[in-house]
Amino acid sequence: MSGLSADAQVAIEAIEAGPQGPSVGAFFDLDGTLVAGYTAATFYGDRLKGREVSPAEFLRTVVTAVDGELGGDPTRIAHVAFSAMRGESEEAFADLGERLFRSKIAGTIRRESRALVLAHQRARHTVAVASAATKYQIAPVARDLGVEHLICTRLVVEDGQFTGATHGPMLWGRHKASGVRAFAREHGVDLAESYAYGNGYEDVAFLSSVGHPTALNPHRDLRAAAARLGWPVLDLSDPVGGSLVAAGRTAAALAAMNSGVVSGLAYGLLRRDAREGRNLAVKLATSLPMALAGVTMDVQNRERLWTHRPAIFVANHQSSLDIPVLGALLERDFTIVAKKEARWDPRAIVGSVVIDPAYIDRSDSASARATLAGVVERIRAGTSLMIFPEGTRSATPVLGPFRKGAFHLAAQAGVPVVPVVLRNTGELMRRSSLVLNPGVVDVCVLEPETDWNEDDMSERIAALHTKFEETLAKWPVQ
Repeated sequence: MSGLSADAQVAIEAIEAGPQGPSVGAFFDLDGTLVAGYTAATFYGDRLKGREVSPAEFLRTVVTAVDGELGGDPTRIAHVAFSAMRGESEEAFADLGERLFRSKIAGTIRRESRALVLAHQRARHTVAVASAATKYQIAPVARDLGVEHLICTRLVVEDGQFTGATHGPMLWGRHKASGVRAFAREHGVDLAESYAYGNGYEDVAFLSSVGHPTALNPHRDLRAAAARLGWPVLDLSDPVGGSLVAAGRTAAALAAMNSGVVSGLAYGLLRRDAREGRNLAVKLATSLPMALAGVTMDVQNRERLWTHRPAIFVANHQSSLDIPVLGALLERDFTIVAKKEARWDPRAIVGSVVIDPAYIDRSDSASARATLAGVVERIRAGTSLMIFPEGTRSATPVLGPFRKGAFHLAAQAGVPVVPVVLRNTGELMRRSSLVLNPGVVDVCVLEPETDWNEDDMSERIAALHTKFEETLAKWPVQ
């Protein structure tokens, strides 16, 4: 997979060259390993923000944390938190975990950790998350990574409410190692052939349980232990955050977008050619901002963007950056379909001046059908359509299900579908972020697909979804 660090690529090649099959385990720690940071801090921060932490509980937490740093029991702080959950609804807490995953935790999953998990899955290894955290922290991350097995601390629930106790010990230190060994016995996993990844000194026993341990982004003490024990150390990059410099460049990019629109429309007025003015406005309003923000594109099969026009261009959707990227690719004579609520979005107003989006009222089916009928006529008249078949931005690179709307339009208008796979946009501009970071957007234009009809539409959509997944999983080498 391109775009990974040299060390990560070497680790993946070793996995691919090593033993295959479910008798080989791959055990990943959660906090600091799969994700950058600590999920417990995210949960606690949400409770603080919601004023759900009493002064007494806050004081106990601070005192316990300080005691742990000074050599006391580092698991006591977790038990303070578990005790505070007594009487809380398990269902509500699980819902909180899902909400925090979408809004915060999803953006902290390391891209190269995801690639490691995928490499083990391709090798048909038995992959598990092994962590002292609870399933409410782990399950959304594991599901997003396609990991079935969890080895974690289990909380006691009675009548749908937490009791404040745990089933057995918290899986920290030697107890995590014991949990992994028990899992291996139950699932027929050969630990001598297996892999484990952890980041803290408390993971020494856990890592020692397998034949292929890796200290991943290790703390100082684990790094020293890995050096003594001859274990490999793998330092992965964290998801990009928004710096002050990036924020300044983003502001400049927004200003350039507005200037590009004005310049293009002015050109059209001078030439008395509104269409050329709009096309120039699109080109300037996408290329100038991306250049100022330090965003470039590495495009494979660019020629396929022009062999079939008009067409319906479908792409995966992770970020607000997706639209300007596609705009820069398509350059001219296209529009988009958007929900009517986006009409007054300040980020969309400028763009709506030059591409005249078709706004859909999803609450009024008759109105929506009439709008789409107008879209079909515009496509037949020569205007291409940009659309995201997932319907909404994904919180992570995992592809969501495709809706059928774009493909129905292709069948009705008699035009091809051109699939455009985007990679890295979610890393350069996170789902909820207003800051655009510099970097490279990888683009792969797949083979255009023609002759859409209702008879085999579901099967063809499923096959196209698989092509997107395969491209994202193993990026083509140019």
